[in-house]
Amino acid sequence: MPGIVFGTDGWRARIGEEYTFDTVRICSQAVAQWVRDQGAADRGVVIGFDRRFASEHFAAAAAEVVAANGVNVHLATVAAPTQSFSWATMRRKTKAGIVITASHNPWTDNGFKVKTESGAAAPPSMLKELEAIIHPLEQGKGRPARMPFDDAVAKGLIETFDPAPDYLARVAELVDLEAFRHAGYTLVCEPLYGSASGYFTRLLGGGRTKVIELHTERNPFFGGVNPEPIPPNVNEFLARVPAEKADVGLAVDGDADRAGLADETGRFVTTLTLYALLMWYLLEVRKLRQPVVKTVNMTSMIDRLGEKYGVPVYEVPVGFKWIGPKMAETGAMMGGEESGGFGFAMHLPERDGIVADLFILDLMLKTRKKPSQLIAELMEIAGPSAYMRRDIHVSAAEYPAVRERVMRELGEAHPGTLGGRTVVRGGLLETMDGAKFFRDDGSWLLLRLSGTEPLVRVYAETRDEKELAPLLDEGERMIGGKK
Repeated sequence: MPGIVFGTDGWRARIGEEYTFDTVRICSQAVAQWVRDQGAADRGVVIGFDRRFASEHFAAAAAEVVAANGVNVHLATVAAPTQSFSWATMRRKTKAGIVITASHNPWTDNGFKVKTESGAAAPPSMLKELEAIIHPLEQGKGRPARMPFDDAVAKGLIETFDPAPDYLARVAELVDLEAFRHAGYTLVCEPLYGSASGYFTRLLGGGRTKVIELHTERNPFFGGVNPEPIPPNVNEFLARVPAEKADVGLAVDGDADRAGLADETGRFVTTLTLYALLMWYLLEVRKLRQPVVKTVNMTSMIDRLGEKYGVPVYEVPVGFKWIGPKMAETGAMMGGEESGGFGFAMHLPERDGIVADLFILDLMLKTRKKPSQLIAELMEIAGPSAYMRRDIHVSAAEYPAVRERVMRELGEAHPGTLGGRTVVRGGLLETMDGAKFFRDDGSWLLLRLSGTEPLVRVYAETRDEKELAPLLDEGERMIGGKK
């Protein structure tokens, strides 16, 4: 069976096992061949990487393969946020982009993301075309082309660049950085040892605002936690916010395309509330009224805000490979998913954790309110909302069998009640990777099998925080994860 399959956002696997130089070369050959078949070899491919173990070396291997196919390569010289490579792909007018990153995955993994010429995540149609090239190569039917790196440089096929200046200049066009620098805020920023290290200081430092940036050194072990900006991974960050008497805490994941937020008390703001805040910001501060795209695991507060402001809301499966195309189709002003990935049409049809965090800072500055005050006001308008997610990890070897069993059982599940409330609708997702059930008060339970990791996720959003744990317990029982 083919080992390389693109999930919700690229292909990820364990370094030294499935993820090797050989498999990276196979993926790179597919991208190069696809670009060549599009007649765009001269436009080329951007190749970037994160701070994970050997990412720069995997990127160089990818560059050798792409160049050997006669396709021009724009190769990054330093690790940088994934969205900076999306921006570079669009700005440099290349046909595609490759980013060596496993995003928020455990330190043992690395990954391979593909971007389109617009900077968006490659859509399902493109990924299928890439997999059609990849799978025969995995089976030994042909081999990736290779050209020694120095030879490719000498022939002008590989050009190197630093993505930071163009990306930072772009961010400066979206928000008033000088206003932030002179606002006198104290900010605690958490890049989780990742690709955004130093970026908050570069963007916001140098004025009256004090920027305290944690964990900026490169550490491919990520301090022993997954580089995802949610508790318990960010517990140290959350504690530092009140300790430093900070006005807010801003966080991103390992490749900086996901955002995290702490209020001034150090309380973690859920990704669902964060997305609702961002939508409210675009509506109230920027006075935008275009549609919004959300994923199936996103908050119902988005629907309520849509109703209040007369803004259409479109729901899609999980992943920006679905969100990006829907944003383009509907002319949406933003798109977001539960993982903390938020994209903005004024910027990129792709996630940007740094820009999302800065938009929250702009909301604070424009309203002269603290995060807790903004959240309280949001809850009055679109809430109440309480949210929690549980991740049930499975061994990679067992995952296919678990997936088959869980999907079969979910297909047969027709609960009349959940957590003591009547279920009014629900069933299998159209992507056939889980099921969602709505209760009579608009709260919901979602059970979903990850497309990038061997785990089953149980999500719930309720109107009362006390109802969360019982509802999640029922979800775990439905998938056989809790007795």
